[in-house]
Amino acid sequence: MSNHYARKTSLAGIDASAVSPEELQRTLREILAGKIHGLCFSPYLEGQEPGTQLQADQLRERLSIIQPSVHWIRTFSCREGNELTPRIAKEAGLKTLVGVWLDEDRTGNEADLANAVEVARAGHADILAVGNEVLLRGELSEDELIDYIERAREAAPGVPVGYVDAYFKFVDYPRVTAACDVVLANCYPFWEGCPAEHALLYMKDMYRRALKVAAGKRVIISETGWPNIGTATGGAVPSYQNAVKYFIDTYQWAEEDGVEIFYFSSFDEAWKVAAEGDVGAYWGLWDKHGSPKYF
Repeated sequence: MSNHYARKTSLAGIDASAVSPEELQRTLREILAGKIHGLCFSPYLEGQEPGTQLQADQLRERLSIIQPSVHWIRTFSCREGNELTPRIAKEAGLKTLVGVWLDEDRTGNEADLANAVEVARAGHADILAVGNEVLLRGELSEDELIDYIERAREAAPGVPVGYVDAYFKFVDYPRVTAACDVVLANCYPFWEGCPAEHALLYMKDMYRRALKVAAGKRVIISETGWPNIGTATGGAVPSYQNAVKYFIDTYQWAEEDGVEIFYFSSFDEAWKVAAEGDVGAYWGLWDKHGSPKYF
């Protein structure tokens, strides 16, 4: 990691309203200029959503926007054109955390896993993430999930395999944690109603809980973020300044402590409103048109 921005004055613990928008923007630009570890990649344009067949040109154009600011991208699926993303990312010099989407559709799961194995065998996956929050959503049993993880590892030897879920699920399901080569923990103070001024401390605690049960395995924060518009969750309030400051706090800590973090998300996504309410559309560092929101 470059440490050029670790020496900047830390803003952690300071109320976002006490920091000028200009200072927040300047610090965020400095962090992105040094490249953050990774971003969760959102390929969909306005009017698109999962189920839309994606084309390589669109994926290439969306990746070109974020490529100067990141070392890694995280994908969520290997279906409907998403399986093209890792190769295109590799061509752009990026590393890839490649997602295998699992849910209650067992036929779809098999297709996603098969495509992900092809991606990995082609050398386009640095890590395979087999499943995303399926335990949290209650869509698969522990045994079913472990079977998918083990099959992926067997089919793509040499590629680390993990599973993505909320940090506490790795405490609740030790057999799943043991099955992973790498623990991929989602840490969202916002969704747990934590006020912005305490959010960094809370995320650190989430991360340490995952570290403890990982028993020496690599732990990556696979998602964290803060929306800038929408309805509050408890004491967690969406706002421009809270969103920018949370990003800054996150990556100053990541630099200081050597923590690998994938920020959520690259672009705003209107389709997420259906599942997450009005805040769902406003987690991106870039808006739905690909324009920077904060810098």
